[in-house]
Amino acid sequence: MTTGHDLGAIMSERRQLINLAYRLLGSLADAEDVVQETYVRWYAMSPRQQNAIEAPGAWLTRVAGRICLDLLGSARARRESYVGEWIPEPLPGAADGTVTDPADRVTLDESVNMAFLVVLESLTPAERVAFILHDVFRYPFAEVAEIVGRSPAACRQLASSARRRIRASEPSSALATQRTCVVSAFKQAWEAKDNNALIGLLDPDVTATGDGGGLVTAVLRPITGAEQVARFFTDRARQLADVTILERAVNGQAGLVVQLDGVTVSVLAFDIADDRIKHIWAVLNPEKLRPWTR
Repeated sequence: MTTGHDLGAIMSERRQLINLAYRLLGSLADAEDVVQETYVRWYAMSPRQQNAIEAPGAWLTRVAGRICLDLLGSARARRESYVGEWIPEPLPGAADGTVTDPADRVTLDESVNMAFLVVLESLTPAERVAFILHDVFRYPFAEVAEIVGRSPAACRQLASSARRRIRASEPSSALATQRTCVVSAFKQAWEAKDNNALIGLLDPDVTATGDGGGLVTAVLRPITGAEQVARFFTDRARQLADVTILERAVNGQAGLVVQLDGVTVSVLAFDIADDRIKHIWAVLNPEKLRPWTR
């Protein structure tokens, strides 16, 4: 007996599932694992069971959402033992929203920029799932409830709580051209080891966070203050004289890629407001840089 559902239609849901799982987990690798497990569960059913499902897309979303919810719970425990700071996995892609392989499965918009993903990390797993499903993907609370395992009213409260917390730490809304100019100026000052120029580009309360995951050397705690951050980057520039710094879009916004002998060793994302850099996130963990080296 064969399934009544078209294989192409079933597989066409993959992009949507990857988009959902990446926003929920902050990791493309984990998102791909979730989607693979979701399809394993679909094909583990008999054709009769598959035919009994009226809306395969909704079924796949429910399963992927539940897997993500479980992973978010266990991720909290894993990150307590993570060496240093944990930063979401950066994705390559153009600032105009177009993307390049291998991240062409993720649509880059304001819900996937680094500042937004970092704020999402402060939410509880249930808040994150309810908010992303409803506010980003426009799923009704009745469907969100089936995934979260709570009532629609409870899911509405979860999403509302998440919304308030996100607004309280609203990432900046600087124009793309403004971001590009500031990041470009930062690159030039960094290459020139111009400490004063760097300080002029940084917010007085700027924070710089590195993520080496214990696999490569990285500062274990965020660096704060314009003078301290500027000094750190000028010192690094002197230590790493042979690196190449490239302007690249990171999660759809202007960022920098640091390469050594053609190999990406760090990806930097920025949060910018009023022509000043408020946050710098530097991902050095090689496991998170695989999309940049394929």
